[in-house]
Parts: sequence; structure tokens; C-alpha cells
Amino acid sequence: MNPSLEFLLIFIISLELSIKNNLYINLIVIAFALVYLVIRRISSKKLFALIAIPFIPAFTIFATLFWFNGKSDPYNAWSLATRVYVYTLTIACLAHDTTSSQFARSLEQNFHLPSKFTYGVLAALNIIPQMASAVKQIRVAGMMRGMYLSFWSPMLYFKAILVALNSADNLAQGMESHGYTEGQKRSVIEVVPMTKKDWLIFALLLALFNLGIFIL
Repeated sequence: MNPSLEFLLIFIISLELSIKNNLYINLIVIAFALVYLVIRRISSKKLFALIAIPFIPAFTIFATLFWFNGKSDPYNAWSLATRVYVYTLTIACLAHDTTSSQFARSLEQNFHLPSKFTYGVLAALNIIPQMASAVKQIRVAGMMRGMYLSFWSPMLYFKAILVALNSADNLAQGMESHGYTEGQKRSVIEVVPMTKKDWLIFALLLALFNLGIFIL
């Protein structure tokens, strides 16, 4: 399915589930998401992480409503706890087979998102590994001078902000040198089509989901 339509489908499902408190629909969506990820051959390590990491917030929500609430409500506790897995697994379905570049280009081409926003998001995503490397270098340089910059040290983040500002300026110059001009029409390198088949799958899945909510 087209990444933009897939994102729109996930957004609508998440929005409806945030309004409608339905445990059974949550479980059905979780089951379909897991089956989809298995069919798409997700690695067992990633699948385990998708199940294990959301367990902490899900258990916290469940414990708060089940044990620490004045009036215990098991159904509501299970419903809100499973909702965490719904959000996590549906987003994982989108992120598993869609790169950040494809998603940004799809939003630009299909939903007419401004190109400056698209390229800004791509630049921010691509600069994250460089920032992580820069933070490590700052910490190593500090240790060589006898300064231990901990994770919560203000000095560490102040130096990281300076590096980020310098990188942003270099990035802007690099984009201009490659011919990027804000507001001008640009050619498309990677076409992300939105076909009738994508719309049909989108409409079918959305109809089945809403039918399930109505029945259950």
C-alpha cells in the first residue's frame, strides 16, 4: 500500500480507538498487526522488542486502573493497556517496510506536503547519527581534559547544541549548492505512485475495521 494511505489508515484507526473503548477490537488489531509483521518476515529480535518495550507503559496503565484505582475496573484496565500495543504495532507495520525517504517523498507527492518540510525532516533524520557521534566525541574530549560529562550534564548539551547549529548551517549551504530553492518546482527522482489498488485496499480495511467496531 502507498505509505501515505497506510499512514492515514493507521491514524484513523488510532483516532477511533482513542475515542471508542473496545478491548476486543484492540485484540483483533494487535493480532492482525502481528500476523502482518510475521508475513513481512520481521526478525525475531525486532518482534521481541516490539512486545517487550511497550510492556512497561502498558503494565503501568493496567496496574494504575486495576490495583490503585478507588474502584477497580478490569475491562477498562485491559482496554487501555492493550491500546499501547495497538499504537506500537500499527506504527511498526508502517515503519517495517517503508523508509523515511519513501514516506517523506510520498507525503510530498501524494498529500502535497511542502518540499521545505519534507527535506527538513529528511535532513533531521539523516543528521541524527552524526549528532550521536558528535556527542561521543564531546564526552571523550572532556574526559581527556579530566571532565566527566554525564548524560544529564548541561555542559554536554550546550556543546551539542553548538555542534547542531554548525551542522545546520553547513546543511543549508550544501542544499543551496545542490540547487535547492525554496518555493520552486522540483523534479521527482523517486516516484511514489498512489494507484486505484491502494485506494481499494485502504477503503476495504477501513470498512472492515468500522464494521468490527459496530458489531462488537
